[in-house]
Amino acid sequence: MIDFSSPRHRHKLGYLLIAPALIMMALIIVYPILLSVDISFQDVKIARIGSDRKPFSIENYEWLFTSGEFYNSLWVTVRLLLFVGGTALIFGFACALLLNEKFKGRSFARLLVILPWAVPEVVAVVIWAWMLDSSFGVFNWILLTTGMISEPIAFASDPTSAFFSVCLVMIWKGYPFICIMLLAGLQSIPEEQYQAASVDGANVFQRFWHVTIPNMLPVLGVCFVMTALWVFRDFAIIFVLTEGGPVGSTKSLAIMTFEQSFQFFRMGRAAAVGVITLILCAILSRALVSRFAKSVA
Repeated sequence: MIDFSSPRHRHKLGYLLIAPALIMMALIIVYPILLSVDISFQDVKIARIGSDRKPFSIENYEWLFTSGEFYNSLWVTVRLLLFVGGTALIFGFACALLLNEKFKGRSFARLLVILPWAVPEVVAVVIWAWMLDSSFGVFNWILLTTGMISEPIAFASDPTSAFFSVCLVMIWKGYPFICIMLLAGLQSIPEEQYQAASVDGANVFQRFWHVTIPNMLPVLGVCFVMTALWVFRDFAIIFVLTEGGPVGSTKSLAIMTFEQSFQFFRMGRAAAVGVITLILCAILSRALVSRFAKSVA
């Protein structure tokens, strides 16, 4: 019997303790990924447990890289990533800076900021869909009443309006989480650094640039990565608002994966889209982490 208290075998106890967690991760994360990769190389219409394996083929990837639909979905996802991710991070950072100040009612303000993130996504998006309705939505009513527009805006049927409507809802839903993360980072900055900068004659903007930003780079890096992954995988907001339309103007890679699997019943093609999305997310995450790691160093 192994004596785990001896120096020779002590490290083996650590491996034994983390073994159940590693096994669970392999079952719920690694195995489904490997299964998806396997299905992407087969012409599978509907995946069934216990069904015979289809012949190995790269037809799904040939279709994918020659499909205009894929490149359109990739472009929509990149646009969402740049617009939603950038705006949510800027707005979340601004709110975090505001909530970090001392003022009356600060606790209540923090509660209000976190509410959009706490509301269930589908419920919130259905409410937004009613608000953006072209016939009786509150947004069109306000714009018409104030004279800012002369006729209702077709938020769901015009490609440009539909894209920015999706962006608006995604920013509203995503910025509270970013705000709370950045607020935690701001509160961890030692007050002595600001006091020392003030003694040296630094003004508000200089303290922000030379004290706040360097200390916040690790947290900003995490926010960048999490926001990018969230935009890549988000499905409910786009599907409830526009279902990827009109004319593919809001069809992201997540919507394309859903359509291929559950509308066209081409599980092999859907798995191929999912595998490419996973690779893109991994590359993007690695690039962002490396970038911010160098900045911190």
